[in-house]
Amino acid sequence: MTPLEIKPYLSEEDLQKKVSEIGAALTKKFKGQKVVAVCVLKGSFMFYSDLIRKLETEVTCEFFGVSSYQGTSSSGEVKVTLDLTRPVQDQHVLLVEDIVDTGITMNYLKNSILARKPASLTTVALLEKPEALKVPCKLDYVGFKIANEFVVGYGLDYEGYYRNLPFIGQVQNFQ
Repeated sequence: MTPLEIKPYLSEEDLQKKVSEIGAALTKKFKGQKVVAVCVLKGSFMFYSDLIRKLETEVTCEFFGVSSYQGTSSSGEVKVTLDLTRPVQDQHVLLVEDIVDTGITMNYLKNSILARKPASLTTVALLEKPEALKVPCKLDYVGFKIANEFVVGYGLDYEGYYRNLPFIGQVQNFQ
């Protein structure tokens, strides 16, 4: 693989400030309640781990693995790679996603969790690309709205690489 040219887009400091803001809002929302925080794998793991450490309430962790990307674009088809291991019926669920672009994956996840009859479902996405939406997709909390550009870092990848970057960068040199 040829290394990508990556231009910094959101700094580590900006990310951590936003995570703290969202964490404070969620702490206020869920005060005194137990929450099942669901990490959407693989891209959300860094955002998720930072976010749940900011929640000042009782939290259990669950993981939902899905795949909808081929290279740099969404395939439009959601494939489940890992399902929840515990029931979420009558529980407050916090669904944590890295990026919402087409809206297809998030809507699939929301419908899948709602079918399990939670007490409530709250969605949070670190990034949203409003210009890329192919279907309407309502989110409760969004960290940053970004342009329809391919980004990597802070959990987001290109062919498995670049997840470890502490910032989010915009890819510059795609063929």
